[in-house]
Amino acid sequence: MADRIRIDGGIIVAYQDGEHRILRDGCIVIEGNEIVHVGRRFDGTVDQVVDARGQLVTPGFINTHTHLSESPLDKSFIEDRGRRQFAMSGLVEMLPVRGAAIDPEGREASVDYSMVELIRTGTTTVMEIGGIGDYVADAAERAGLRAYIANAYRSGRWLTRDGKRVEYEWNEEAGLEGFRRAVDFIERIDGRANGRIKGFLSPAQVDTCTEELLRLSREASDRMGVPLALHVSQSVFEFDEMVQRHGLTPVEWLEQIGFLSERCILGHVILIAGNSWVQFAGDDLSILARHGASVAHCVWVFARRGIAMESFPRYLEAGVNMCLGTDTAPQSMIEALRWTAVIGKIMARDTQKATAADVFNAATLNAAKMLQRDDLGRIAPGAKADLLFWSLDTLFMVPVRDPIKNLVYSATPEDLRHVMIDGQWVQRDGKVLTCDERKACQALQFAGERMWAEMGPGDWAGRSADELSPQTFRPFEG
Repeated sequence: MADRIRIDGGIIVAYQDGEHRILRDGCIVIEGNEIVHVGRRFDGTVDQVVDARGQLVTPGFINTHTHLSESPLDKSFIEDRGRRQFAMSGLVEMLPVRGAAIDPEGREASVDYSMVELIRTGTTTVMEIGGIGDYVADAAERAGLRAYIANAYRSGRWLTRDGKRVEYEWNEEAGLEGFRRAVDFIERIDGRANGRIKGFLSPAQVDTCTEELLRLSREASDRMGVPLALHVSQSVFEFDEMVQRHGLTPVEWLEQIGFLSERCILGHVILIAGNSWVQFAGDDLSILARHGASVAHCVWVFARRGIAMESFPRYLEAGVNMCLGTDTAPQSMIEALRWTAVIGKIMARDTQKATAADVFNAATLNAAKMLQRDDLGRIAPGAKADLLFWSLDTLFMVPVRDPIKNLVYSATPEDLRHVMIDGQWVQRDGKVLTCDERKACQALQFAGERMWAEMGPGDWAGRSADELSPQTFRPFEG
């Protein structure tokens, strides 16, 4: 029989009557990997008592959009760069050259580093879109993370040959073969690590997938009961391309072909009908809400290029199920919460919108709803024991009156003291127990140095890393 642990708070973000509630000086009882009691007291016997007084205990965050084998290597290269020809998007110029320069060992180093970064910044469940799913599954199992993993596939790719135009190269059979391999991968890994490792389907981008491939993906998602992810409305060139092909917005076209469902998690959905960057009439938000499709909002990947969702509060008001992801570096849900709230307020010009509650719900309950998991994103009997323990007496957290506001607007990774996933400690006293942080950082540094040295061949103009992304300051001379 599993040990029974009682956690004495503290301040607990407990779940009651369909919403998060603040429980002060209460307790949580865990048996195995499941929460069995939440309340002010517990009179039953326990095997262990954890003293969480002076701490804030929250459900773990669900990070709904990541690329773990690449994103850590965005750092020190992607920032401060954007080409006006592509409306500041890096998709057709910066990302392909980066991707071509990363060697297999570098991808594995990125995944290993990501395990540490995710745990240290509050992710307990991650959704990974990439191409080395088996390695990610092994790494997540070792690290103790809860992971949904997809090997992406597509019918074609975008590229530029001259830095002026976006072109598409098609290989529809490769897309279909990628789909078949993705289905096989899900069947092979599903349920590993006490059910922590699961798969999902991810055709890559709306403009690089044929209608046939997307229909097959929707059918397989329904048949297998797995989430279905797709990058949608993430660039001006993508939006314009879909309008030219179909006379419809990307979201309108997905509705027309029967792709949208409650299992859909659409990455980004920034450049929709009515957005000032595209100036095209329509009501994409009503379509998303009508079909119950969710959005994985990754605020920083756009904000760093001067682009913002217009606006996070408007999507909520339209009834769209909004979730959060990190996508790029940093892979920090702490940063995702903060920037979503702040930029949401700026775009709405209203400080009472994009609230701490809105973004906290997006990182927990909304994401669990998308995954159709009523055992995640909450602290309640029957939920998985995925818990975060935040210090309340630290420099950035004091004084505490409303702990959720403090968490969203002031917390740092150093304030996250302990992390429990599936009833197991993966971090104690700020130290990740399941990974070698120093080794992961060193391996990523070496991977970056190798990648930067190999930039030229993957670029349409053969440019080096320093030509593509000049150093901020010139070197000291003499």
